[in-house]
Amino acid sequence: MSDYPMYALSEEHQAIREAVRAICDAKVAPFAAEVDEQARYPREAAEALQAADFHAPHVPEAYGGAGADALATVLVIEEIARADVSASLIPAVNKLGSLPVMIGGSEELKQKYLGRLAAGEGFSYCLSEPDAGSDAANQKTRAVRDGDAWVLNGTKRWISNAGESEFYTVLATTDPDARSKGISAFVVEKGDAGVSFGAPEKKLGIKGSPTREVYFDNVRIPADRIIGEEGKGFEYAMKTLDHTRVTIAAQAVGVAQGALDYALGYAKERQQFGKAIADFQGLQFLLADMGMKVEAARQLTYAAAGRSERGDADLTFFGAAAKCFASDVAMEVTTNAVQVLGGYGYTRDYPVERMMRDAKITQIYEGTNQVQRIVMARQLLAGVQSEI
Repeated sequence: MSDYPMYALSEEHQAIREAVRAICDAKVAPFAAEVDEQARYPREAAEALQAADFHAPHVPEAYGGAGADALATVLVIEEIARADVSASLIPAVNKLGSLPVMIGGSEELKQKYLGRLAAGEGFSYCLSEPDAGSDAANQKTRAVRDGDAWVLNGTKRWISNAGESEFYTVLATTDPDARSKGISAFVVEKGDAGVSFGAPEKKLGIKGSPTREVYFDNVRIPADRIIGEEGKGFEYAMKTLDHTRVTIAAQAVGVAQGALDYALGYAKERQQFGKAIADFQGLQFLLADMGMKVEAARQLTYAAAGRSERGDADLTFFGAAAKCFASDVAMEVTTNAVQVLGGYGYTRDYPVERMMRDAKITQIYEGTNQVQRIVMARQLLAGVQSEI
């Protein structure tokens, strides 16, 4: 039997949603437009989320964290994204960066870094490279053993919250002849000698979350900073993505819900031809489709979260399906929200154009939706899908 009712939230989960929404209404939403306009890190949101233990809710209580389950973490990210997608990257990236440590790391590594994450020091994920996007196994960053240390050299690209995070899970090749089985994972600290960052990318959306290159120039780290076994890094990385694609789905559901909420309010207030535009059937059909698809995306995302928590065999399919479907829905719903507002929706005076720009990245990062469809097809053809 499922640990999570698919069709209703428990009182505890509902309370988490309400608590996060209250924080977002007070400390996230009021700054979202300014954060976007100035392309600055959402400090107000970061401080508020940290104060409430929502900055990295997935960290187990044993390491000083809130110990939130996968569904609770999804609810946190969804509610933050409803107000500001950039701010939702704080808990999402912290989970992405630290999950390899939770999956494969030694107890000593977990004690050291998960505790510091719970205390507020961020954790980013360094997988992508200039020549390793969808072909993630094509790693050029090298790690060479030198006595009681590893020495890293290379460049990582598209690293979310780079420069803000204190810690980085870095994938690097330790055996160039073994392709994916020659990749290992390491924890690198921001302050390690030889670590530097490129200029922030100038992006279409999520402007409040810095995206930068990370450079490793003869970065020497202690040997015990390897995550798990040598050669297992790519396996840990792919297992991580199975779980964290669900958090991208949550972002997508959140921004879609935020856009729908705003469009509904506007449609009831805006008058044309002597009545509210919400009274016109053509617009009602548009709003109905938006609401229907947001709810379908939400249910699929919550179903995937349950599988993430249990580690079900069909998580790979459900994680890819939730991420792909919810992000396509987010792009459609936010675009339609702009349409509901007409000319006003196209201006920065209203939030839906920002939501539309922010939504686009959910179709791209942590695996493009084309890659998600490949993943799903392989799972279906292998017969790995839940019997409901």
